[in-house]
Amino acid sequence: MGHQIQPLPIEVVHLIAAGEVIDSLAAVVRELVENAIDAGATRLTVSIWADQWRVRVADNGAGMNLENLRQAAQPHSTSKIRDRADLWQIQSLGFRGEALHSLAQLSKLEILSRTPDDAGWRVAYTTEGAVDQVESVAIAPGTIVIVDRLFETWEARREGLPSTSQQLKAVQQTIYQIALAHPHITWQVYQNDRLWFNLWAGNSAKDLLPQLLKDVRIDDLTELRSAALSLVLGLPDRTSRHRPDWVRVAINGRFVQFPELEQTILGAFRRTLPRDRHPICLVHLQLNPEHIDWNRHPAKAEVYLHNLDDWKERVKGAIAQALRINPEAVPDSLYTSQVSQLIKAAESDAGYHVSREIPAEPSALFPLKALTQVHNRYILAEHPSGMWLIEQHIAHERVLFEEISDRWQLIPLEPAIVLNQLSMSQIEQLQRIGIEVDPFGEQLWAVRSAPELLIQREDCTAALIELSLGGDLQAAQVAVACRSAIRNGVPLSIEEMQSLLDRWQKTRNPRTCPHGRPIYLSLEESSLARFFKRHWVIGKSHGLE
Repeated sequence: MGHQIQPLPIEVVHLIAAGEVIDSLAAVVRELVENAIDAGATRLTVSIWADQWRVRVADNGAGMNLENLRQAAQPHSTSKIRDRADLWQIQSLGFRGEALHSLAQLSKLEILSRTPDDAGWRVAYTTEGAVDQVESVAIAPGTIVIVDRLFETWEARREGLPSTSQQLKAVQQTIYQIALAHPHITWQVYQNDRLWFNLWAGNSAKDLLPQLLKDVRIDDLTELRSAALSLVLGLPDRTSRHRPDWVRVAINGRFVQFPELEQTILGAFRRTLPRDRHPICLVHLQLNPEHIDWNRHPAKAEVYLHNLDDWKERVKGAIAQALRINPEAVPDSLYTSQVSQLIKAAESDAGYHVSREIPAEPSALFPLKALTQVHNRYILAEHPSGMWLIEQHIAHERVLFEEISDRWQLIPLEPAIVLNQLSMSQIEQLQRIGIEVDPFGEQLWAVRSAPELLIQREDCTAALIELSLGGDLQAAQVAVACRSAIRNGVPLSIEEMQSLLDRWQKTRNPRTCPHGRPIYLSLEESSLARFFKRHWVIGKSHGLE
């Protein structure tokens, strides 16, 4: 016979509720650091003693007076919400008033704090969040929160947590995420009384990323900022990752799990990186609170966002802008869905012709002057910032791929090309990408349409067989562009080189070919000056005094 159902004792209910908010050392750090940032801190010192289940966070924020300290650990005590309406206008990182009360229940909690115009106080709390001890202390303005013996009264929770090393890694990742969202803060982080790592304040996440990723330099990154959207991304010809672990979205100062926008970001980098590589891309949205619902997850790690499709378009547009060679500031109106629909409508009315020849184009975005061809493979060009070396085949491949993908045009083959010995999967593959294929006899198949560019080529038959071997429509478009682009080894006139450079600069993703290979090498004037030591004083460099 089953056990009788009984209500849980109230102290167990409170423990479970507290454990929803504080479930690890990383959660302690997150809650205390977010409170410090809400208090205006610009310097934070975080100390961890994992084996002792002890965390200390010191900040230089506004501090609390004694009256506030007495209330701080009471249940649902907060300075950030006054009434129900405030729940939909949340501007702060913390807002539920649960963290300190939960910490009082789960640990030995004490807070030292001082406002700029008052004395400092130390308050220790009972497990109910009431004041246990009060004494005056001499400290600098700001707050120090000490959490000791975490989960001591809840041994099962300690045993259910990952190893110490995994918990410390989670602490580090938590600090990294918060630091990237609040780059104006300087951090010192200690482990067992020894300095673990420092993070220096910067103007944006671009200044922080090279401190977190040791193989990333600040020159590998670019950023765009507008009132509602800021973006930092790794230039695809310079840096990428084996895993999509640095594709992240922040909203109003907090990085969140946002699969829909993360997939939008990954999609925006398709055909700019090799197949097994992923981008570095941080998107930070600053939104009116009424557009966000934070009440989706106890740790505020997930949100609902109104007008999601509009924000997907804005993010795609900002990434497209940043990937250009000469990105401008992102206008707030960039890539609303209405704008993108207008662009599509305009494109559908335009004529579409693409050929292997390189027609003349109007002037480029900025002066990029073709000088000569090197080994009939590279174009050497003069640029205001130095010299660039551009590989002609993959630059043309990028141009053709974008033209083809914007208007994939299949035209009739007359006469049809007859292929033999095709498997059913090859036939299905050709039909999948829109090519018309009919039976023509024993093991013979008539191909009655093909991409416009391929029909003009002598190797059209070989190209069709290549297209039948697999891949989606975009892969087929890449294959056509690759076959149709000028080959390395083909001599070009100065006019043809200049025309190719002008067209290439106007592509959406000029940094890499559709397979993800870098298209150009820049030799910046500053680097040339350093190499030729032009900073030397002329007299001294000749041994003269």
